[in-house]
Amino acid sequence: MTPIFFVLISTFILSLTGLTFNRSHFLSALICLEGMMLSLFISMALWSMTMNSATWSLSPMILLTFSACEASSGLALLVAASRTHGSDQLMNLNLL
Repeated sequence: MTPIFFVLISTFILSLTGLTFNRSHFLSALICLEGMMLSLFISMALWSMTMNSATWSLSPMILLTFSACEASSGLALLVAASRTHGSDQLMNLNLL
């Protein structure tokens, strides 16, 4: 395993553990999700460069587009939750 792939895998795993164990604020959960998406984007871009395939060269851009849509909807939910509940703590949000 090359050091670049080790760093990408460890970045994804650290973001995943941060998402599972640090569930106090909604903003920290969004940052962990964004870290996961960026590590996936970089790994897909490196994979498509190493494969030299023209069919897979567009997939990192599609993933980056979905990541931007996820970030904008997450920030919209953060603003709506902080306006209605007064904070971004996940314990205060009751979805029922």
